[in-house]
Amino acid sequence: MKPNKLSLITGASAGLGAEFAHQYAQKGWDVALTARRADRLDKLARELEEKYQVATLVITQDLAHEASVDVILAELREAGRHVDALVNNAGYGLPGTFFNTSWEDQAQFIRVLYTAPVELVHKLLPGMAERGFGRIINVASLAGYTPGSNGHTLYASVKAGIIKFSESIHAEAQAAGHDIHCTALCPGFTWTEFHDVNGTRKMASESPKWMWMEAGPVVEAGIDGVTRGRPVVVPGAVNKGVAMLTRILPEPLGREIMKQQSKRFRKTETD
Repeated sequence: MKPNKLSLITGASAGLGAEFAHQYAQKGWDVALTARRADRLDKLARELEEKYQVATLVITQDLAHEASVDVILAELREAGRHVDALVNNAGYGLPGTFFNTSWEDQAQFIRVLYTAPVELVHKLLPGMAERGFGRIINVASLAGYTPGSNGHTLYASVKAGIIKFSESIHAEAQAAGHDIHCTALCPGFTWTEFHDVNGTRKMASESPKWMWMEAGPVVEAGIDGVTRGRPVVVPGAVNKGVAMLTRILPEPLGREIMKQQSKRFRKTETD
C-alpha cells in the first residue's frame, strides 16, 4: 500500500507549526515533526495519530546546531520516507539591539531563521524534482515588507531575504517545468507563543485587537497559497493593506512611522 504524502514541519511543537501539522494531517498527509521540545512533539504526534489516523515521525533537533539539517534528513531516510511538502516554520524574535546582544546569539538567529531553512530547501529539492512533485512553505513575516526598526535588528532583514528566496525558488522550479511550488507566507500579528518567548506579550496585548489573526486562518492561507502556486501570501485584509502601504509610502515617511511605532512591539532590552 502506497503511503500518504509526507509533510516535514520545523518548529512544530507549538503555534503555527502545530497548526500546520493539524491541517496537513486533516488533509490525510503523514507528518514529520521537528523542534527542540521532545515532550510537546510526542504529545502532538499522539494527538494527530488518534484524531486523523495518519502516521507521524518525531525528530527532536535544534536547528541552531550546524549538523541539524543532516540529522533530520538522515532520520527520514532511516524511516524510509521522503518529503513531499516542507514547512520552514521554526523561528523566534531576538530581543535587544545589535549593540547589546552577543554575536553568538545573532549567529544562532541567522542559522535558525535563514541558513537552516535554505539548506533544507537545497537538500530536498533534488528529490522533489526527481519525483515530479514538491510543495515548500517558508514562513516569513509582514516585517519583511516594512522598514527596519529599533530592536530585533535582524528580524525584518532575514524575513525579507526569505521572501525573495521563496520567489526565486518558485520561479526556478516553474522555469524548469517542475510541479514544485514555493510560497513565502507573511503573517502579521498572530496569536501564538512567539510573543511569550521573546518577552513582548504585554506589549503585544496592548495592540488593537483588529490587528491580530488566529493561527488557523494564517496556516490555511499558506497551504491554499502553495497549492495554487502563489509565490507570496499575505493573510488577512489588514496585513494586505499594510503590505500595500509599504509599497506606496515614500521611504523616509515609512522609516519615520516605524521609528515612532516600533517601541510598541520591539523590545530593545535583553533582560
